[in-house]
Amino acid sequence: MSFSPLGLTPLIGVFDMHASLAFYRDVLGFSVVNASPAVETREGRFSHWMWLRFGEAEIMLNTIYDSNERPPEPPERRSGDTVFYIHCADIDLAYKELTGRGLKSKPPQMARYGLRLFSVKDPDGYIVVFQEIASSER
Repeated sequence: MSFSPLGLTPLIGVFDMHASLAFYRDVLGFSVVNASPAVETREGRFSHWMWLRFGEAEIMLNTIYDSNERPPEPPERRSGDTVFYIHCADIDLAYKELTGRGLKSKPPQMARYGLRLFSVKDPDGYIVVFQEIASSER
């Protein structure tokens, strides 16, 4: 018998858990699977760590500052070098549902490598791409 992973869940550092949770849960549609105990801080009440799931896509969020240590402004260097790809069966339906929840993005485009996709940045600058394998019928 050989080892077989059940999945891969990235953990990303976030500046403002409230903003990140609003983006991933309220706009993109992720649900909270698990979270660290909530703490009361000058930034409000929140969990420093959250595990989110939407379909088979998973991500974990972790604050980059401890309680009451977050500066008023985010660090200058954000996370624009990290890209998450979320595979979709119907990219047009995904776009319609997500823009209906307030997501701002250009409509799906055909990439030169055979995928139809659209992308957004989360509150920390991480790039989230929604994609489907292009059908030859399109």
